[in-house]
Amino acid sequence: MLRSSADDWNRGDLEGFLDDYLDSGETTFVGGSAVLHGVPELRRRYQAAYFKDGAPRDALRFEELEIRQLPPHHALALGRYVLFDRATHTTTATGFFSLVLRRTTRGWKIIHDHSSAASS
Repeated sequence: MLRSSADDWNRGDLEGFLDDYLDSGETTFVGGSAVLHGVPELRRRYQAAYFKDGAPRDALRFEELEIRQLPPHHALALGRYVLFDRATHTTTATGFFSLVLRRTTRGWKIIHDHSSAASS
């Protein structure tokens, strides 16, 4: 799922990237300055910050992944996100995330995302 998510980002497919989040008002995202609820708020955030020109300037990959199964039908994913310049592959931003995932009839969906930029 996370590989597919990065692939969607790198193709400039915001809707594909957001499809990994459960479409519910209870889905939450915690970042450095806000708590967002629901996919429409997430869409506005990503559109304004990364997809305003159609596709993100930087490519995305995930590293240092740790996945733990949580009963029943849930999982915890920890890792590092890395944004990097497509031409030079130089890292432009990085940080850590924790995701709470729920297994649904449509596959694993993110119900909570806490992402924090690493200090420089």
